[in-house]
This record gives sequence, structure tokens and C-alpha cells, in this order.
Amino acid sequence: MKIGLDVMGGDYAPDSMLAGAVLAQKELPSTDRIVLIGKEDIIIQKLKELGADPALFDIVHTSEVIGMGESPTKAFTQKPDSSITKGFRMLKKGLIDSFASAGNTGAMLVGSIYSVNVVQGIIRPATTSVLPKVNGGVGVLIDVGTNPDSKPDVLYQFGMLGSIFAEHVYGIEKPRVGLLNIGEEEEKGNLLSQSAFRLMKDTQDYNFIGNVESRDLFTDKADVIVCDGFTGNIVLKQAESMYHLVKERGLSDEFFDRMNYEKYGGTPILGVNGCVIIGHGISNDVAIKNMLLLSKDVFEAKVSEKISQALAQYTETRAFNDKAGEES
Repeated sequence: MKIGLDVMGGDYAPDSMLAGAVLAQKELPSTDRIVLIGKEDIIIQKLKELGADPALFDIVHTSEVIGMGESPTKAFTQKPDSSITKGFRMLKKGLIDSFASAGNTGAMLVGSIYSVNVVQGIIRPATTSVLPKVNGGVGVLIDVGTNPDSKPDVLYQFGMLGSIFAEHVYGIEKPRVGLLNIGEEEEKGNLLSQSAFRLMKDTQDYNFIGNVESRDLFTDKADVIVCDGFTGNIVLKQAESMYHLVKERGLSDEFFDRMNYEKYGGTPILGVNGCVIIGHGISNDVAIKNMLLLSKDVFEAKVSEKISQALAQYTETRAFNDKAGEES
């Protein structure tokens, strides 16, 4: 496969991007190629400084860069020769199989929606974070910032997206899906949580187990935890701060070490017609390496195709039930 990497995106670009690409290239099979998208002269110079052979990579030259603080929509449309814009054009044409970037998250979302498009039937794409469990396993938190304001039917679909991702990328059989709330009882929570619970409780689309509380995040109570992006982003950054607090105090703990974002590399944008991975803006070489390896896993798991199939089945079932209800 061909794995596209935005070399110019991220706080430490292009150095960390290229160092990470070199690390990933050593772990990928020879049949896979990393496509480096950015300023060619800089790419070649940096690869040589790293002692890497540029011939081991495909290089696609771009002359523009979308900065971290630029307006996503404006930058995506006004910088046609940026590494992000060109990367999405290549993904849409099938010139690369996946596209990863630690650059402007908003531009990556805009590019996903307007280039490869949203899977038919998906209301809002979502992003995830891996939750380490105390028993050594992992869980999935969805959404972690893409949709700060969500409606009940959006949260319902997040359960479907998270379940497919957990099963096919992390190998969790029949993932248990929980709704993050302030109590386990059905009537607990705000209006969004209560309405989402009513939609989820009788679903046949995934294995819903009910409400879960924040104290359950790192236990084995659920495999997928659903919340709106506002809540999920707060949870994600709280976990990151806990890891940094432990490290700053010179402590070493296996569980807290698994909160290190570097180990996971990034998150796919779930619900779009393509393999798009977003990395942390502060990603170092190890994080970039793992982002590229995650790109391969998500692509080979055919996550977007499985989401499309699940949505088609969901739509057919809803249509049948609506018709049956009208006839009765």
C-alpha cells in the first residue's frame, strides 16, 4: 500500500515527520511505500541528514503550507498546492491509500468532508482516543473533539462507529458500548444523555450496555465509551495531563505510561470514505512512526467499507420498521 504523510504539518515539522517516517519505513514490509508530501528540497536534505536513502520513499513536491492557526476552510481552498490539499487530491484519485497529518486538524476535517466525502448515512464524522485499561487491554473513547455540540442521533451513530473500529482494528469481539453519564440509571444526565440513552437501549446495531461513569473509563466495564466531543476532549486532555504529572515527578508506572499519546500515534476520522489519520500537533518521531503504522492497520481493516455496510443495513432496517409502523 501507499501511505501518504503530510511532512509540513505539525509543531515540529518537518524534522519529526521525516524522522518518524524513517522509523516506520524500517518496520513496514518492503511492499509498502511511504509517500512524503511537502517541499522536495527540504525532504531530501533532511533524509540525508538522518542517514536515510531518499530512494526508499516516494516524494511529492508542494510549494505551500497550511499553518496550525489558519482558518481551515479558507486555507484548504486558497492553498491548492499545500501538503494537506495535495494529499487529499491524491487520496481521492487513489494515488495513495491513506493520508496522515499532525498539522491543522480543522483543515484535515474539511479535506475529509469535501474531498473523500462522508459515508452515506453518517450525520457527523468522529474521532477517537485509546483508553488504556487497568487489566492491560484497551478501550475506545468517541468523540474526542470533532463534534463539541452533538444531538442524540449523532451519539447513537458514534456507538456504531466506535464498535466497528474497536472490533476490526483492536480485535475486540462484540465490543460493549457504554454512554458516558453522571450516573448509571436511565433517567440520569442532561437532556442529550437521556435522549441518546432511549435511542441506544434497544438497539440491534451494537452491544449497548447502558450508562457508564467517569470512574469506569479505565476499567473493563465497557470497550467503547460514547460522549459528545466537548466532554471527550476534556477527558482526553485530563488523561494526558495525568501522564505528564507522573513523569514530571520522576515516577515510573506501567499503567500511566500507556497514557502516553506517542504509543498510539493518532486517530482515524471515522465516517468518511477513506483512510484519514490525524496526529497530535506536538508529535515527535515515535508518535509519527506509530501514526503511519496505524494508517496501515486502519486501511487493511477496511474500516470505512465496514462502516458503509453497517449504515446501509441500518438504513434498510429503519425503512422497514417505519413502513411496518405505518401499515399497522
